[in-house]
Amino acid sequence: MDVVRKVVVVAGGGSGMGRATAQTLAGHGAVVAILDLPSGAGEKVAVALGGGATFHPCDITDAESAEAALTAVVDTHGSLHVAVNTAGGGVSRRTISKDGPMPLADFRRLVELNLVATFNLNRLQAWHMSKNEPDEGGERGVIVNTSSIAAFEGQIGQVAYSAAKAGIAGMSLTMARDLGGLGIRVMTIAPSLFATGLLKGASPEVIATLTKDAAFPKRAGLPEEFAWLAEAIVRNPMLNGQTIRLDGGQRFAPR
Repeated sequence: MDVVRKVVVVAGGGSGMGRATAQTLAGHGAVVAILDLPSGAGEKVAVALGGGATFHPCDITDAESAEAALTAVVDTHGSLHVAVNTAGGGVSRRTISKDGPMPLADFRRLVELNLVATFNLNRLQAWHMSKNEPDEGGERGVIVNTSSIAAFEGQIGQVAYSAAKAGIAGMSLTMARDLGGLGIRVMTIAPSLFATGLLKGASPEVIATLTKDAAFPKRAGLPEEFAWLAEAIVRNPMLNGQTIRLDGGQRFAPR
């Protein structure tokens, strides 16, 4: 799909990989709508992007908030063609510890934040996309989700995060099949360690330790490298129903 004059929504677009993706797609002529927490930098990013970019405050764990934000995007811009979903996160906690089993509420919280919230965004995004007129290739929309290589080899303490991210990867093919008749593609990117959030300010020594198992390059990924892949997915209609690892050949060790 050519993004020129297409409406792109980026969930988590106020920072990190989402922000880089918003900047990249806006630079190629897309009209970008950023969804992020009201306390984040989403509004500043939208102003800096220009080109009609807008900010829509949203808590993705609140289904009504997500629905209202996406409705506002379509009301403002008239349609929705591309969705890149990068919002999420996690904390480390083992299945059991000296204090006892992991609280079930902690597991549920991470699954809600990552998996359930992503699916909720997807179902709403796909509904708006289904109303588009197909382009010359029959395409109506593209959804790009964010998993993690922890979905495949999670480290000690990542059981909830790994389960949630594995669920996102597992949705790709089935959702692509659900939506294929409408001309809507679904893809997932599974990054390794990227220079965002807390890792952005980590020392070179810490980064070297965390990325020592990578083949090349032995460093944290850069937000723009995620954005380049997201752009390639949107552009290439044969990319559908799969998860692409973006990891420099890294495989997580147990710890």
